Amino acid sequence: QVQLAESGGGSVQPGGSLRLSCQISGFTYTQWCMGWFRQAPGKEREGIAAVDSGDIRSTAASLGGRFTMSLDKSKNYMYLQMNNLKPEDTAKYYCAVDRGLTYTDGHWFCFGTSGQGTQVTVSS
Repeated sequence: QVQLAESGGGSVQPGGSLRLSCQISGFTYTQWCMGWFRQAPGKEREGIAAVDSGDIRSTAASLGGRFTMSLDKSKNYMYLQMNNLKPEDTAKYYCAVDRGLTYTDGHWFCFGTSGQGTQVTVSS
């Protein structure tokens, strides 16, 4: 059974940076995707970035290159580096794994099994 645990969230001022981590355990998929998404109160889930076992990579264009996802598969970790944070980035952030990418909003994202999320709040 796959389990994920996000960490690294917190409060930051506009323009600041955060690095989120996600520890993955019980992962045995031979075909897979890994990714990040977020959800703010009263808003729909929003895909951020994803990668799959075929090395298809996707990052939401709306983020303007501020967010970068990376993997450390040998240690079962994935990361999300977030720079130049804005108040509209305030949300709960989730990492996810699945057996394949989902096409939505013009991008390929990964949803499926996720952790409990970590809160990111951007305000002055």
